[in-house]
Parts: sequence; C-alpha cells; structure tokens
Amino acid sequence: QVQLVESGGGLVQPGGSLRLSCAASGSIVSINVMDWYRQAPGKERELVASITNGGITNYADSVKGRFTISRDNGKKMVYLQMNSLKPEDTAVYYCHAPRVVFPYYNHDGLWGQGTLVTVSS
Repeated sequence: QVQLVESGGGLVQPGGSLRLSCAASGSIVSINVMDWYRQAPGKERELVASITNGGITNYADSVKGRFTISRDNGKKMVYLQMNSLKPEDTAVYYCHAPRVVFPYYNHDGLWGQGTLVTVSS
C-alpha cells in the first residue's frame, strides 16, 4: 500500500523555525515531482513548494527566501525547512505527489494526511 506520511508540525513562535518531513512508502519505482501544500482555516489549499527528482524547485511568492524544499530520493523523503515563520503561515501542511510510478501501474494524486503548523506567541 502506498502512502505519504508527514511529521514535524507543531506550535512555534513568530520568527521561529520548523522542519517538516514526508516519507513515501510502498514498492515505488519513482516519484518525479513532490509538493508541499497548505490549507489555512477558511481558505483554499495552496501550493507552497515543489521539487523534481532532479532537484528543480519552485516556491510560492509568500514563502520565497524563508522556506526550502529538499528531498532524498534514496530514502523516498521530502522535507520543508521553514524559517522566519509568520502567523499567516499557520495551516495544515500536506505532502503531495502528482504521480507515483510503481512496477505495473501509476498512482496519481497521492496526498498525505497533513500536519498542523501553528505560528503564535
């Protein structure tokens, strides 16, 4: 069974840092793109950052210069280092893989269960 499991969320003061992790499990051949999304209360889910298996990254304007996405393909992990956190970064953060390639099929649109990040003093 394939799944994405996030960890690392929690409560942090404004200006603080957190590192989110996402682990992919299953007999995976490859995952080209991995993303982090977030959804704040009363708002739509938005893309925060993405990374290809070659290391090409993309960030939302609101997090550029503060957040860094990285991945370890061997461990099937993706990370989101969040620095200089602001109250408006408070949200549930989701790990996402648009397509996961298995030996005999592809799984499209895989989401983790989410991890809550609260930025508050």
